[in-house]
Amino acid sequence: MNRIAYYRSSTSDQSVEAQRSALGGGFAREFIDEGISGAVLAADRPAFAQLLDFVRDGDVVCVYAVDRLGRDALDVQSTVRALLAKGVLVEVRGLGQIGRGAGELILAVLAQVADMERQRIKERCDSGRAAAREALRTTGRTHRGKVSLGRPKAASSDDVVAWRRANSASISATARQFNISEPTVKRYCAFAQK
Repeated sequence: MNRIAYYRSSTSDQSVEAQRSALGGGFAREFIDEGISGAVLAADRPAFAQLLDFVRDGDVVCVYAVDRLGRDALDVQSTVRALLAKGVLVEVRGLGQIGRGAGELILAVLAQVADMERQRIKERCDSGRAAAREALRTTGRTHRGKVSLGRPKAASSDDVVAWRRANSASISATARQFNISEPTVKRYCAFAQK
């Protein structure tokens, strides 16, 4: 029997180390998916797909929480059922081992909660984007006072184009001057020609 750990983090504020510490270690193997949303089906995540190929009858897959398996209730349930069908137990910190029957029922409820939370997160993000777009349209700034919805520009496109023309500079020289990429310089120059 091998104890196998699976960790998933979708954002920089989620820590694989915190999950590892909470699970306590002593694993034969660890599989890690970093920067991957729980909305991505488990079998489509690189490390989880490797885990599915690796596990054998009698192994125990340990996870920090149900939402680390995923945030789609149906996917979580079918993933756990597939593992159970292979003779692999799933152990969730704080819940213990999930088996057939009552364990599957508890898992189904928790997976549904994770799915609802994913929907709420999406609704909040969509609502925030809509508020930012509306504020940007009416005031020229987002609801948080930013001048655009994207990341701040490294350099003004007008300044880049003007400097390049005034100095008859190449794309690469202009990129070095403003500490921006060559594709950015090309994009600024293309927009200036329109």
